Amino acid sequence: MSQAVFRTIPLRDLPADQLLDLSKRMKLSLSSADMLAVQKIYQDEGREPTDVEMEVIAQTWSEHCKHRIFGAKIQHTLNGKEEVVDGLFKTYIRAVTEEICKNKPDFVLGAFEDNAGFVRLDDDKAVCLKVETHNHPSAIEPYAGANTGLGGVIRDILGAGKGAKPVASIDVFCFGPPNIEQDDIKAKDVIHPLGVMRGVVRGVRDYGNRMGIPTVNGAIQFDDTFIYNPLVFCGTAGIIPIKDIAKEVKPGHLLIAAGGRTGKDGLKGATFSSASLTTGSHEEDQTAVQIGNPIEEKKAADFVLAAREKGLIQFVTDCGAGGFSSAAGEMLRDTGGEVWLENAPLKAPDLESWQVFISESQERMVIAIEEKDLAAMHELAAIYQTELCVLAKADGSQRLKVFHHGTIVCDL
Repeated sequence: MSQAVFRTIPLRDLPADQLLDLSKRMKLSLSSADMLAVQKIYQDEGREPTDVEMEVIAQTWSEHCKHRIFGAKIQHTLNGKEEVVDGLFKTYIRAVTEEICKNKPDFVLGAFEDNAGFVRLDDDKAVCLKVETHNHPSAIEPYAGANTGLGGVIRDILGAGKGAKPVASIDVFCFGPPNIEQDDIKAKDVIHPLGVMRGVVRGVRDYGNRMGIPTVNGAIQFDDTFIYNPLVFCGTAGIIPIKDIAKEVKPGHLLIAAGGRTGKDGLKGATFSSASLTTGSHEEDQTAVQIGNPIEEKKAADFVLAAREKGLIQFVTDCGAGGFSSAAGEMLRDTGGEVWLENAPLKAPDLESWQVFISESQERMVIAIEEKDLAAMHELAAIYQTELCVLAKADGSQRLKVFHHGTIVCDL
């Protein structure tokens, strides 16, 4: 399309029940309290939001991205006494890691900040590791869900520091009993655990093999509790020079997108995976599942690592569950900047503005460079046969302004 396609969402005067209905209609997975908070933002600004802005807020605040529930405090009663305690994450993951950091400050080189954590390997190199789940997509499309689950953590390693080299992968799968009778499954749209298992195993195997990254260990568990919502954990380890861990976006830096094209696959992945699976999810949420292309990712990976070796990368990250929205939003967090959606190569020409900005289409990395290095990046992209575009520029404005064919569609 040669013009921006977006709409204004009137919500400043809506009562709470209609705000929640709006969230459900747009599949934002925002609660009533969330929608009231959004309403207050736009009442203070004296304007209505665009659909692009609503989608950006929804993915940024989603449980998938923000982990507000996972990281929340828990109020409970024990022996008649009420108390508020930290949840599992803060107690058994963050607190333990912080204790290790305190006791071994030269061993843990980074945690809870980048796309992966870093520990020292020797005087010059560090090991980084990232593990995450791809449960909902794998329940709906086992092969594609697991395939892109592994592809995502590989990109997390590529986006760690100024670009780490992925060297090995791991996985853990939890499925329903493979010998259960189909008649014993109480929802007709649920894929039989044996079908889920076969698809997931093939998906992880194929992506890793085509990237040339071995899966070196894993585990599998069967239980009735996983019939309706299987768990698919994928992880990747990488190696990076310690000098390349620190990274920063500064005003004047260009943000370039490299790798795959943007399409309608992976739409609303963050909000979809933050909500409960229902019997309608298999039919209604197909577009939330991404389509993997490991050969494209291999080219993008080689390009990123070559650019890092030449000292051309100032900052790199992958397009997470919010696509360009999450990548550009994170990279421009401290500076602000302008994003130009019309520069993004598309799989199809009929994408609306919010779809271009939010799509989680796979195999895309966003890299901050100095403007003088743009020609060198184009030369490298030609060598590794990966597509490249200038997506944005950091400008020090402290605002995220998104343009599409010259029209501003998001200003946050």
